Amino acid sequence: MRWRRIAIASAAAVAVVVGGSYAGTSLLAVPPPHTLYRLLTTPTSQVGGLYPARRVPASAHPLPFAERPGTLPATVPWKGRQITVAQFLETTKSRAFLVVRDGALVHEWYADGVRPTDRMASWSVAKSIVSLLVGQAIGEGRLREDDRVADLIPAEHVNPAVRVRDLLDMASGIDVPENYREYWPFTGTARMYLTQDLPGFVRDHNGLEFTPGSKGEYRSVNTQILGMILAKVEGKPLSELLGERLWGPIGAQDDATWNLDHDGGIEKAFCCVNATARDFAKIGRLVLDNGRAADHQIVPAAWIKRISTPAPHRVSEWQYSAQWWHPGHGAHSALGVYGQYVYTDPATNTVIVKLSDYGDEQDEQQTFDVLHTISTTDLTTRPAS
Repeated sequence: MRWRRIAIASAAAVAVVVGGSYAGTSLLAVPPPHTLYRLLTTPTSQVGGLYPARRVPASAHPLPFAERPGTLPATVPWKGRQITVAQFLETTKSRAFLVVRDGALVHEWYADGVRPTDRMASWSVAKSIVSLLVGQAIGEGRLREDDRVADLIPAEHVNPAVRVRDLLDMASGIDVPENYREYWPFTGTARMYLTQDLPGFVRDHNGLEFTPGSKGEYRSVNTQILGMILAKVEGKPLSELLGERLWGPIGAQDDATWNLDHDGGIEKAFCCVNATARDFAKIGRLVLDNGRAADHQIVPAAWIKRISTPAPHRVSEWQYSAQWWHPGHGAHSALGVYGQYVYTDPATNTVIVKLSDYGDEQDEQQTFDVLHTISTTDLTTRPAS
């Protein structure tokens, strides 16, 4: 009887803890504990499958890359020594790695179990995609960089001093810190990632840490607000805009998805596009082609110049402009927190896509050094067999 009472008491205590944890996550408007557990145990490239999403259909006129196999450098620099590309990919837990030179696919590699048609999470590469959609809206006169955010989405109570330009260049000062802590994801960007009410999150986190436009500091909330502005001025969800204005025109070969805050909700604009490596490479190709695809001007050339011209304030150790990083050597790159890269080198007409399951913000400069080495290598074409 004594052990039975202990068992019953223990079960009751567990029930209280579990019930409290479910009630707590409900009050915080974040997913329930079992989903949070799956988030901790799912590879970062695959977390898109854990959340509601809208489909972005493949292009009705897909444009696969021409294939011209080439030879990568024998070794690349890594932390003071030279290692092979294969060692680099293994060390950085890569899942997909593509090199496109002069519009042709010269190298394509996938980890065991990964297929070319498998979608992988973009993380913050999505920010650079949002930038291209913003550039289209500005080019067509529906949006201006000088517009006050408070005039565009007044219900979210964003400080009147913040303008679209500040959001683009990570210079808004909105005080939502970049927290990626896996075991306490209830503050900052981690909380924004989990929330099931993104408009409510923006309304509740609109204080300023510094005067807008006075400095640069990376804050994902800037891109979330840009996405909400786009949906408002265009009158369509971001997923629909992506499909109509980018995915279709660039000839995307496969469906993509964009995760939402809840079923039927709004897109997580600051992250969470799930697509194939080949289609991410087409985004890089669009930028290198000055905004053109299939003989059409998809993104204004003026916006590509905006992306390519560093903004007044650095963000972290690199220059930055309109949601694109400038890691040196004249290149620009989309960059995701767990090792997602769409690296574009105008000097050599090269796009490199690397999708990974690496640590958060781990070895990014070292990885950029490797990508630069590859992009500046003479990738000698091998004769067709």
